[in-house]
Amino acid sequence: MHFFDNHHKLFGGALGLFLVLTAFVAVIPAIKNERDNAPLPGSEPPSDDARRGKALFVANGCVACHTQQVRNVDMDKMWGERPGLPADYALIGRTDFWRNTATLMGTERTGPDLTSAGARQPSKEWNLVHLYNPRIVVQESIMPSYPWLFEWKPEAADGETLLNVPDRFRKSAGVLIATPEALQLVAYLQSLKQTALPDPAAAPAFLYPKAETPTNVAAPAPDALPDGKAWYATHCQACHQENGEGLKGAFPPLKGSKIVLDSDPKMMLAIIMKGYDAKPEFGIMPAVGTNANLKPEEIAAIMNHERTSWGNNASRVTAEDVARLIGAIKEIPVQ
Repeated sequence: MHFFDNHHKLFGGALGLFLVLTAFVAVIPAIKNERDNAPLPGSEPPSDDARRGKALFVANGCVACHTQQVRNVDMDKMWGERPGLPADYALIGRTDFWRNTATLMGTERTGPDLTSAGARQPSKEWNLVHLYNPRIVVQESIMPSYPWLFEWKPEAADGETLLNVPDRFRKSAGVLIATPEALQLVAYLQSLKQTALPDPAAAPAFLYPKAETPTNVAAPAPDALPDGKAWYATHCQACHQENGEGLKGAFPPLKGSKIVLDSDPKMMLAIIMKGYDAKPEFGIMPAVGTNANLKPEEIAAIMNHERTSWGNNASRVTAEDVARLIGAIKEIPVQ
């Protein structure tokens, strides 16, 4: 019990426990996230005005009512072209050394999700009027007004942004000017857009009903298979990349994949035909084989390319194997 009587030991023990817990709960997971996720090709860093606008977004409490995450549920279709991926947030860095308000995913949707606000409403004028008084453009809006981001002046100077508002919303004589802070906040809102995936056809789908897997596919004649590399380039390469290493935080690698290297190809075939939900690490893979109506020999060619490329050395499959297994994979869960 001397430990509890010695304030030096007690404080040192508590501090040591705090540091250990911080490392395991916060530091190590953060390092892993940075290692496992990379920005999508085509992602653009925010401008200086957008970065300042982000700070204003936080300072004015916008984070309390708006999310920036498109969930993989049908009701979220209106907020983005696809469900969100970890890679969507990989480009975002710390605000500064002391503040980590980087990823503003939010927890509540009192207002609409803003993941693709810049694509849904790209008009700077609309956004400025909406900030000044949301009821001007959305009569039923419950969003608060932000009049301190604007200034009434006798006349506008060169380079200043002038707003036109209805007479009933005018608070003073003269003209209404958007302050630099208002313009920066709008620049941030306009920067919020989902980055297009390399192949739009391969975008993770929302929870739509999946097509039934055909069970009566006839086996083709035992002739030569088509070019698996070419079929892979057409249907798989945009996501999994030419080198089979995928994209961090978006699409898993096929190089060294246990599923690809498995001596039993049923699970690999099931994923090709039925799609795969690898959340939360990756997005949902569509049912490529079913959606593209691939023939058994074409599927076999793709599988063989993946199973024998990039250092993979799994056994090859035949078109007859694929045709025979298509019926057997119906009950294999891949979600």
